[in-house]
Amino acid sequence: MKKLIVIVMLSGFVMLPVVRAETAAETTTVVAKGVMLFSADGSRLGAVYRVTNDGSAQIIIDAKMVTVPVATISAKEGKLITTLKKAQVISLR
Repeated sequence: MKKLIVIVMLSGFVMLPVVRAETAAETTTVVAKGVMLFSADGSRLGAVYRVTNDGSAQIIIDAKMVTVPVATISAKEGKLITTLKKAQVISLR
């Protein structure tokens, strides 16, 4: 039973896909693979397929790989949101 409690507690930490990392100079959003990315207008864009070296999110939308710049991404209410609208993300291809 104790092992089960420990596993449940640890799984809670693993399931936190979006993390805010604060430094003295800036606050950044850490993007994680598999997290759903939403647009500014509330549309589901897709799950993060890959995270680039600079922290940008790559998603597959309309069968094309699109890189959403990390500067446009933030975490709000547990969701990963870009300031771009769906049409703007599609045009990034």
